[in-house]
Amino acid sequence: MNNNINIFGWLLFVISSICFIISSVGNFWAMVGSIFFFLACLIFLIPLFKKKYKLISA
Repeated sequence: MNNNINIFGWLLFVISSICFIISSVGNFWAMVGSIFFFLACLIFLIPLFKKKYKLISA
């Protein structure tokens, strides 16, 4: 249950980062910052999905 709330929260962060990317079209530095924010959100999601699906790392 708690893990689902964490995943939901991070998915909201990903959605907001996509909105930031869209809103920063035309401004180079805002776009760069938005893309870094998006990538950081995805990186923070990796451990949650590894734990949920019990992926086997090589």
